[in-house]
Amino acid sequence: MKKVEAIIKPFKLEEVKDALGEIGIEGMTVTEVKGFGRQKGHTEIYRGSEYTVDFLPKIKLELVLADSQVDAAVGAIVRTAKTGKIGDGKVFVSNVEEAIRIRTDEKGEQAV
Repeated sequence: MKKVEAIIKPFKLEEVKDALGEIGIEGMTVTEVKGFGRQKGHTEIYRGSEYTVDFLPKIKLELVLADSQVDAAVGAIVRTAKTGKIGDGKVFVSNVEEAIRIRTDEKGEQAV
């Protein structure tokens, strides 16, 4: 099993969720986060004063998937989250040792 974590722009969430649903991936955790990468934030003017916004709003998706689903999921995320502009985000894939469904005690891929 693998854990796929994706940091994407907030307005891309629905499109990414729909793309994952089309390939049969239903479960995910979504968190509103703030951060920055190479873009280092930006400057805004509010009531005549200029200030720097270091941390930009992002969405973090977390999915634990069977190994056979990972390539399709990553492809769907990258394809639908891409705008071609700076700040599109990142996808991280890591190994998951074990998963246990609390309600039924199922383990491994059956718990996912």
